[in-house]
Amino acid sequence: MPLEVTLRPLTSRDDYAACVRLQREIWGRDFADVVPATLLMVSQRVGGVAAGAFGADGRLLGFVFGISGVSDGAPAHWSDMLAVHPDARRQGLGIRLKRYQRERLLADGIEIASWSFDPLVAANANLNVNGLGALPVEYVADMYGDTGSTLHRGLATDRFVVDWNLAGARVERLLAGRGAPLPDAADTAAAVDLAGRAPGAELPADPWVRVAVPARIDVLKATEPALARAWQHMHRRVLPWYLARGYRVAGFRHLPPPRDSGYLLTNEPAE
Repeated sequence: MPLEVTLRPLTSRDDYAACVRLQREIWGRDFADVVPATLLMVSQRVGGVAAGAFGADGRLLGFVFGISGVSDGAPAHWSDMLAVHPDARRQGLGIRLKRYQRERLLADGIEIASWSFDPLVAANANLNVNGLGALPVEYVADMYGDTGSTLHRGLATDRFVVDWNLAGARVERLLAGRGAPLPDAADTAAAVDLAGRAPGAELPADPWVRVAVPARIDVLKATEPALARAWQHMHRRVLPWYLARGYRVAGFRHLPPPRDSGYLLTNEPAE
């Protein structure tokens, strides 16, 4: 049964303060990039989105925040934060918040939203690519530097930047629950993983390739930090290499742990 919440903009000082507290609870007390209450408030005056999911008791259980502007001459939105309280996770609340954000943006005439995520986190890749239909378009090494967050410790803040085509057919299909099947060629994609991928090793140039993602990077950071760093170094070398040569991320194959998931890239034209 879906979690009973009310999705609405943050409006009061108490709403904004609750959002700041939730940021610190999730990213840690030393997180340097907390969005303050005033910025949450004023961003909405110029088309931004600062909205929350409130339980029946009025408690803030999750929020989405982003700012709107212009990119390449067209209206655009950068979705800076999405967070769900640990007590309310695994109930689809993240997707519901993103749906709410999408409705708000489309009503304002904005059709592209972008954000970043850690490409090593399989669960986030699955949400972004398979749940929402957002596709990675750029790899940025150490995008945010040292944020002080407990979530970011142990690795540089390398990020995938995604574009979410809010009115696109792929997004419409996924949000309607119809899925986005991959071509048969994806089943035989050349694998790129840690095995035999020492620096300088030749990368396959097949029409379809699968770049592996560790099953649980959080576990590796805690138990095998050197291995976690090796995964990031592989991604940092491989993913920009393919993107610079005309490949695009066409999907994500999510497998349950302990199996590794993977990004599916192709240099074939999009349909």
